[in-house]
Order: sequence, then C-alpha cells, then structure tokens
Amino acid sequence: MPTLDHENQLRREGFRVIAGVDEAGRGPLAGPVTVAAVVLPEGFTHEVLNDSKQLTEKKRERLYEEITGDSSIRWHCCVIEPEEIDRINILQATWEGMRRSALALDPRPDVVLIDGKPVKKYPLHQVALVKGDSLSFSIAAASIIAKVTRDRIMLRLADEYPQYGFEIHKGYPTPKHLAALKQHGPCPQHRRSFGPVAQLELDLG
Repeated sequence: MPTLDHENQLRREGFRVIAGVDEAGRGPLAGPVTVAAVVLPEGFTHEVLNDSKQLTEKKRERLYEEITGDSSIRWHCCVIEPEEIDRINILQATWEGMRRSALALDPRPDVVLIDGKPVKKYPLHQVALVKGDSLSFSIAAASIIAKVTRDRIMLRLADEYPQYGFEIHKGYPTPKHLAALKQHGPCPQHRRSFGPVAQLELDLG
C-alpha cells in the first residue's frame, strides 16, 4: 500500500511543494495519453487509495470524486491527443504530459515524484520511483485522476465511434479491437504511428 514516506523524506530535505505524477494510456492503439500531477496536504492518509490498476472501476470513480473535490488537494490533468503522439512518439508525448501537468500547478512544485524512470530534460527537480503508484500516495492519487479521466474520454469516443467497442477495451489492442480495426479501418482517434494501425494502413493502401 502507498504511504507518505517518500514525501516526508523530501520534506525533511527541505522541499515544501511535492507533486506526484503518473500517466494512463501509453499502450492503447487509440485515444489520448493522460497525465496527472497531484499535491497532497501534509499528513494525508487514506485506507483505500492505491495504484489505479489495483482498484475496481467503481472504487476509482469514487476516489476520483473524493480527490478532485477536496479543496486541500491541488491537481492538474493533461490530455495529449493521438495527433501529437504520432508527431513526437508516445514516450516523448508522455514526458511532455509529465512536464505540462506539473508546471500547471499553482504554486509550482519544488520537486516531483514520477512513476517509473527519470524523465529527460525535466524542468523541475524529480525523483523517479519504479512502481511508484503502489509506494507513494501522491503518485497513486495522480494515477487515479489520469486513469478515470482517460476512461471517461474513451466512453465518449465509444458513442462517437460505436463500431470499435472503445467502452469495453478503452483502445487497448484486444482481439475484439483488432478485429474491428481490420473490418472498419482506423478512425481519427487511432494512433497512426502504432504498429497494428500503421500496418493496416499499409495493407489498405
């Protein structure tokens, strides 16, 4: 379960505004990648908050409302659209989201706890934590916001493009999604730079 141990250690080192950053949607063939940054108050604790992948959709939704509705918690979520992902690649798009989401916070963080590996050319002091969403409350909260934001976007896209089943697989390359992609071809929300989509466009061309 996550704790505030990493945040508290950074406070002992003199950092005051500490943000957790996490993303959702690096692997799908369609839709955006979303990146959230969250600053929790000192002494924050929670009995349920955890890595979003460890929670049910219902719990994530409830936690999202709780976190975003708490005036003592500061947060921002960035949405990087498929067009930008295709232009700069998914890794660069994720890193760009991690920059934008943290820089959008007011006041600006002194240090950022990032889930995963260090981000190159990051504009703020960073501490990278592998599996950070299961270690840090700040990163776990960011993972909830990023995941719920993206899932809600994919549900809206499912209404717009009902033939793909986005409401079920959220754009990930499941057999059903790949079959629909083959049958209908890609839509404007598909990532052209991703292998299965690029190959299909070559085949169709």
